[in-house]
Amino acid sequence: MAVTQRRGRKIMMTPDELEEFLTTQRTCRVATVSKDGAPHVSALWFVWDGTSLWLYSVVRSKRWAELRRDPRIAVVIDSGEEYGELRGVELSGTVDFVGEAPRTGELCAELDVPETLFARRNFGLEEMPHDGRHAWARLTPDAIASWDFRKLPSL
Repeated sequence: MAVTQRRGRKIMMTPDELEEFLTTQRTCRVATVSKDGAPHVSALWFVWDGTSLWLYSVVRSKRWAELRRDPRIAVVIDSGEEYGELRGVELSGTVDFVGEAPRTGELCAELDVPETLFARRNFGLEEMPHDGRHAWARLTPDAIASWDFRKLPSL
């Protein structure tokens, strides 16, 4: 994965900061490409496994239909209220689909880790509940850009 930042390197997150941020945040904004080429952005819960961002999406959503047609994606995860608190990450690349769609709980070793992480974080459970409406898309990013404005005073 490439660091795509040419500007702002002084405020980009270190690898440890990036890992901490991605493993503690819950909601991302997912940008997909509509059939007519227009951008479409939607919010979604995710989980980070140290290498990939796992998105658990309703399969009857506009987002899912767009990703099935064109798997290119950009995702932003950010936090902070005041200017000096703003921090975030943009990840981009192409998703691949893992497991059955919709997910019903068939055995799939690739999903053991993300489903355990997701179930613990979002439902307080040790096992993923399957509702037959969602499925998994995995983004192993081609590029990552990050920022942490809390570093600005020290510049």
